[in-house]
Amino acid sequence: MSGTSLDGLDLVCCTIEQQNDVYSYTIIASKEVPYTPEWKKKLSTAPGLSAIELLHLHNEYGTWLGEQTKLFIHEKDLKIDAVSSHGHTVHHLPDSGLTFQLGSGQHIANACQHRVICDFRTLDVALCGQGAPLVPIGDELLFSTYNFCLNLGGIANVSFKQNEKRIAYDIGIANMLLNYLSEKQGEAYDQAGESAKSGQINQTLLEQLNKIEYYKKNFPKSTGYEWFAAEIIPLIEQTKDSIPNLLHTSVHHIADQIAAELLRHQTKKTSTVLVTGGGAFNTFLIDTLQKKAGHDIRLKVPNNELITCKEALVFALMGMRRLEGKVNCLRSVTGAKRDSCSGVIYQPA
Repeated sequence: MSGTSLDGLDLVCCTIEQQNDVYSYTIIASKEVPYTPEWKKKLSTAPGLSAIELLHLHNEYGTWLGEQTKLFIHEKDLKIDAVSSHGHTVHHLPDSGLTFQLGSGQHIANACQHRVICDFRTLDVALCGQGAPLVPIGDELLFSTYNFCLNLGGIANVSFKQNEKRIAYDIGIANMLLNYLSEKQGEAYDQAGESAKSGQINQTLLEQLNKIEYYKKNFPKSTGYEWFAAEIIPLIEQTKDSIPNLLHTSVHHIADQIAAELLRHQTKKTSTVLVTGGGAFNTFLIDTLQKKAGHDIRLKVPNNELITCKEALVFALMGMRRLEGKVNCLRSVTGAKRDSCSGVIYQPA
C-alpha cells in the first residue's frame, strides 16, 4: 500500500480465515519502506507527466514494488499465495470516469515471481462509482465491532453502518496538507503534531478552509491530489503566517470536518471509532478531534502495527476475495451501479 501522504510503502504478510461468514486475520510480518527523496519527487510530480512519461514510470514503479516485495519475502522467510497491490494513486477523477494507480501489475509479478492482483479501482469507476474508498469491505468483515472506522491518511475517510448497509466516503484533507506544510520547514512530517501544537489559529484561513465546496457535497464522494492542489494549496500560499500557525489552523480544520461527520452519523449514545493511518500518530490531531467530537464519541487508537498496516491488510483481503470470485467493492460505498469483484490478476513471466 502506498498512500497519498507519500511517506512510503507499507508491506504486510497475513493470513485471513473465514468460518461461518466470520472473518479473522493474523499479521505474520510487516515492514515500512520510506521513500527516498528521488522516489518522493517522482511520485509527487507524476500527475504532471506526459502520457509516455507516465507509462514509463508505471513500469519502473511496478518493478520497484516487485523488488521490495521479493526482498520482504526473503527477509522474513515467508510462504505466500499471492501479492495484492494497491499501487500509488496519481489521477483520481471519478466524475470524469478516470482513475489511475501507478505500479504495473505485470512488472510487479515479473520482479517478485508471484501472481499479483492489482488495479482495484477501475472497474468500480467504469460502473459509474467513485472507485473509493475501497477499505470499507475490510471494515465490514474484519472490524465491525467498531461503530466507525476512520483512516487518517493523506485524505481522511470514514466508514460506518447505516440501515444495514456499509457507508463510506472521503471526508476531506488530512496528512497531505500537514506534510505539505511540514516540508516547508524541512521536515517530512510534524512529529506527534508538536509544531502544530505550538502555533495559534489563523481565524481567516480556518473559515476559508471550512467553506470549501467539497465539504458540502453528499456522499458517495471521493477526492485526491488534484482537489488538494486546486482548492487548498492556493489558500495556504496566499496566507502570510508562520508554519506552526498554519499547521495549528490546519489541524483544527481537519478536526472540524471529521467531528462534524462523526456527530452527524452517530446513532448510539456512545460510539467507538477505530483510528488508523499515519494521522493516528499525530497526538495533537487526535486530542483536538476528541475535544471537538465530545465524550460520547470515543476514539480508539490501536497498536502501531495495525495503525500502519490496516489498509495493506484490507487489500490482502480484497485480493483474496478477487481470487475467490467474491464481492470486494460495495456499491453502497462508491455509488456504483452494482457491487463488484474488482482487481486484475497477473501471472509472472
